[in-house]
Amino acid sequence: MDRFIPNRSATDFDYAHCMLTERRKVKENETVCSPAREAYRKLLAEALNMNRTRILAFKNKPPEPVELFPSENSTSVHLTKSAKPRRHIPQSSERTLDAPDLVDDFYLNLLDWGSSNVLAIALGNTVYLWDASDSSTSELVTVDDENGPITSVSWAPDGRHIAVGLNNSEVQLWDSTSNKQLRTLRGCHRSRVGSMAWNNHILTTGGMDGQIVNNDVRIRSHIVENYRGHQQEVCGLKWSAYGQQLASGGNDNLVHIWDRSMASLNSPTRWLHRLEDHTSAVKALAWCPFQSNLLATGGGGGDRTIKFWNTHTGACLNSVDTGSQVCALLWSKNERELLSSHGFTQNQLTLWKYPSMVKMAELNGHTSRVLYMAQSPDGCTVASAAGDETLRFWNVFGVPEVAKTAPKVHHEPFSQVNRIR
Repeated sequence: MDRFIPNRSATDFDYAHCMLTERRKVKENETVCSPAREAYRKLLAEALNMNRTRILAFKNKPPEPVELFPSENSTSVHLTKSAKPRRHIPQSSERTLDAPDLVDDFYLNLLDWGSSNVLAIALGNTVYLWDASDSSTSELVTVDDENGPITSVSWAPDGRHIAVGLNNSEVQLWDSTSNKQLRTLRGCHRSRVGSMAWNNHILTTGGMDGQIVNNDVRIRSHIVENYRGHQQEVCGLKWSAYGQQLASGGNDNLVHIWDRSMASLNSPTRWLHRLEDHTSAVKALAWCPFQSNLLATGGGGGDRTIKFWNTHTGACLNSVDTGSQVCALLWSKNERELLSSHGFTQNQLTLWKYPSMVKMAELNGHTSRVLYMAQSPDGCTVASAAGDETLRFWNVFGVPEVAKTAPKVHHEPFSQVNRIR
């Protein structure tokens, strides 16, 4: 950009040649040219429109110089159009509720938010329900001391039926609308049922005995498949979005990936992948909503890492040291973000940007390890329950783009409830 090439189509070369040769002749005969002859030459030039002083003509303006080092005040139109405003992430919980008798046990799963916008939490021997749409609260079931405490809760996909795992190895199925017990699943395990996951009409249960069982809740003989691979308690279970793969985590530091098509009742099902990179118990499991074969796992206090896996190949894609026990993981439904909850020393929730794994925010408030997390159906709000016997609600994931263009009246969850009971 240091020079400009003229537009030759706008140049009169005949005139240029004439002017060059004529001026040379004039200079040669300058001493003998009479005043009358000079006056005649000027008149002739004016009559023939030959009074042009520029030989080379620019047809277009030269381009503006490129600013190699833009100033602080200068902005690019392209960047301005494509830049997305940074979302505000509240650093404190929007609501805090008391949760007395919440069992402080890393291996249990006592919190779940159903598709009907009802949150279920187990406190000791009782399961409580909160309807986030009208802030109403109710008691679903209280079990006897010989059967309790309650060790896991899990909503069915319809948001109406809920499974309740017990310390005595049984699983109860309840209809939350009529508040009636539908059936009890027995014979699945020899000890407490600490983890459960639904896959349509299949309820998968994981026990302290290391067994994983598929139960078809529609039929009398409900045990249809089993998976054997863990030697200690199964504390995490998650089905992939399409229900083809099951991820399980255990107190034996192992993560297994199971293929639904390989499941069998007559013989123990062989795992698809056995992932042995964690060095502590693995409870936190989360399937990525925008990449079906991506699984995030979190290790306990002796491991402290979040690992990402390609479940088709079994390869570990990345590992991030978080510095503390990873208790739970949740993917955002609206952004490429991951939320983790932690134990000692900060007992915080950490929001990560994926795939860079840059920390976007750290949310503090709990004074004990944040054992359980659940996500609202719209994906905006996260509920967390901790060993400090509090339940907190965080507006961490923001509002989806579609919802922003069509504002509507939004009832904050549990606005009229000050205590769980």
